[in-house]
Amino acid sequence: MQRQTTIAKANEIQRKWYVIDATDKPLGRLASQVAQVLTGKNKPTWTPNVDCGDYVIVINCEKVSLSGNKLLTKKYYNVSGYDGGLRTRTAKEMVEKYPEEMFERCIHGMVPKGRLGRQIEKKLFVYKGADHKHEAQKPEVLEFKF
Repeated sequence: MQRQTTIAKANEIQRKWYVIDATDKPLGRLASQVAQVLTGKNKPTWTPNVDCGDYVIVINCEKVSLSGNKLLTKKYYNVSGYDGGLRTRTAKEMVEKYPEEMFERCIHGMVPKGRLGRQIEKKLFVYKGADHKHEAQKPEVLEFKF
């Protein structure tokens, strides 16, 4: 008896919308679960060269938790390309001023690089606060246990 491997086709994929509340969830653990949903690795039809994932809305991203002393020791770097153009921010600054960017950067490190990864990242929507503008898509609430 020979088994058949199913290969997902881009036009046959059924996508869902999920909303996730990031309040008091560890940043890395939440991001890895969100990355799995975005890439579709939680589905039995996952195919490595096709975007099989679902849309994810993350709310309350400013309330995410970091363990240990990471608020003060973890650094985020940007380089402009000019001499002396290195800008360094701590995780505390990122949580206070740019929580959406911090979460998106975390997800960026967990999705494939290249054209497929950029396509997957477009399905992530991160918001500060509990309000989002995707009510028309009727997102389902998704809970993770840590």
